[in-house]
Amino acid sequence: MREGYEGTGPGAITPDGCAVEFYARLPVGDEPDIIAAAVPAGARILELGSGVGRMTHALLERGFEVTAVDESAEMLERVRGARTICSPIEDLDLGEQFDVVLLASFLVHAGDAEVRRGLLRTCVRHVAEGGSVLIQREGEDYHTNVPRERVDPSGFTLRITSSEPVGDGVNSVRAEYEFPDAVWTHTFRARPLTTEQFEEALKETGLRVDQYLTEDRTWVRAVPGGPGGQGV
Repeated sequence: MREGYEGTGPGAITPDGCAVEFYARLPVGDEPDIIAAAVPAGARILELGSGVGRMTHALLERGFEVTAVDESAEMLERVRGARTICSPIEDLDLGEQFDVVLLASFLVHAGDAEVRRGLLRTCVRHVAEGGSVLIQREGEDYHTNVPRERVDPSGFTLRITSSEPVGDGVNSVRAEYEFPDAVWTHTFRARPLTTEQFEEALKETGLRVDQYLTEDRTWVRAVPGGPGGQGV
């Protein structure tokens, strides 16, 4: 288990505290439509942190070719129809490039700044010339609108019960996912980033914002072009 990360509930728990069974139940949201609208039809996508394939399968249905990467073999066992690679994202070096590299699930907010840099360098290593990196950010009130809860139409309740500072600009976040027949919890570390801090984090690894894709600026299309250049 990664330091500061923990998960409870039925089934396998990944090194960052995610519950495989919970993610297998999680419905697909609007993310695949956002992605499809921002990239060329039929693009080759490298999905970093794919989990059980919630978005992978939706992207395959839309005609994309997807390579799914996750550090959890238990997660990848649930992926169907895509090439899968079991590896920590920050260590990945496939020696090939893709039209699109996808870094979703707020991974860019990793508590450890060196891990974040490793994630973004992996994105740069694998994006083809003329390609793009799609990144999902936290909402502006992610750490301040706490506690909060949302009842999902599919029948479970999501709660963010706390977000507490643990030093060096990092918060420890606790989430609960309650279904009629099971409850999972997830404790993880996240580093809030203002828009300026986020753009600076991209810049230091050779990326720059091409376009904010959603009104709330949580989805971003980035391209190589910062000081780090294509070969970081």
